[in-house]
Amino acid sequence: MLLVRLWPFLLLSSCALPGERTTFDAHEASAALRFAQTQRRGVIQPEWLQPSQKAYALGPGDKLEMEILGEKGTRAETFVTPDAKVYFDLMPGLDVKGKTTTQLQQEMEKLLVQYYRQPQVAVTLKEVCSQRVWVLGRVNAPGVYPLKRPLRVLDAVTLAGGLFASVLAGTTEELADLKHSFIMRGGQMLPVDFQQLIRAGDLSQNIYLEPDDFIYLPSAMANEVYVMGAVKTARPVAFVNDMNLVAAISGGLGLYPGADLTRVKIIRGSLTEPKIATVDALDIMNGKTTNVRLEPGDIVYVPGKGTISPGGYLHDAMNTFTRLVAANEGNHAGAPGGSPIGVNLNLGGQN
Repeated sequence: MLLVRLWPFLLLSSCALPGERTTFDAHEASAALRFAQTQRRGVIQPEWLQPSQKAYALGPGDKLEMEILGEKGTRAETFVTPDAKVYFDLMPGLDVKGKTTTQLQQEMEKLLVQYYRQPQVAVTLKEVCSQRVWVLGRVNAPGVYPLKRPLRVLDAVTLAGGLFASVLAGTTEELADLKHSFIMRGGQMLPVDFQQLIRAGDLSQNIYLEPDDFIYLPSAMANEVYVMGAVKTARPVAFVNDMNLVAAISGGLGLYPGADLTRVKIIRGSLTEPKIATVDALDIMNGKTTNVRLEPGDIVYVPGKGTISPGGYLHDAMNTFTRLVAANEGNHAGAPGGSPIGVNLNLGGQN
């Protein structure tokens, strides 16, 4: 009994157990997966289709023009420093993070009263730098773009040069995988269907962006499966011919204690309306049932110990997937601090 319990953990750490199989023949029979079609994950909120009514909040890098009205020689241009301060005239550095230009103006007038009689200050925002959006993946100019004006999803894709395409045999082929494209806000994936938006022209998906929104359009040529949850290393694993579930889980480089191999989730298809199958990987490893083959783009999620989130396994798996991809792509794009703002790097998947 002890060997049976230890078997999957020894297998996944590449330690052979005498008398047991440690590999699966690529040509052996593969169990048929029974997928359940899920309902659409969330709906577009009406307010997302309207420009934000929030006043602009200042942040590092923003360029300002300031002047004490009626006082010659006081007009000056300055930048908000990396520690979110501005310096002007005789005042010490003022912390402006999250403040509007009106709030800054009022604060300056109160402080300058010790130097001027009834000072009136004009503060003008000349250039926006602190508010930005991320547009990465298969676009012609992936990068981080300042949110200088109200932008919708298609505006941002256009700003990034549009979808990257390859000219093959006289035709233009788009190389973005719209089924797995997503937009993340505050560490959560929004229910924007990129296939409907870009292929079908459904403008009800064309929401307005907010600061630090993260848009990612992966390559349609990518050959990977994603392994996450209660695995030591949540990561994409290169897909090879006849890729199977056990090989994919092994790519997670070990399991956390309490990993539930009896309820491994395989998620396939569009991120907005995915299909999900539950597989008992422990039975496969113990030779009680045949292995299952995977497809490129599949997400393999190993549940951890304890309670799951109110959204269930699918919610946890999809959010872990988008955080993993956003963190990796943000690092490659040179994100300050190593990851884009709003991306939670807790990817261990232990619930």
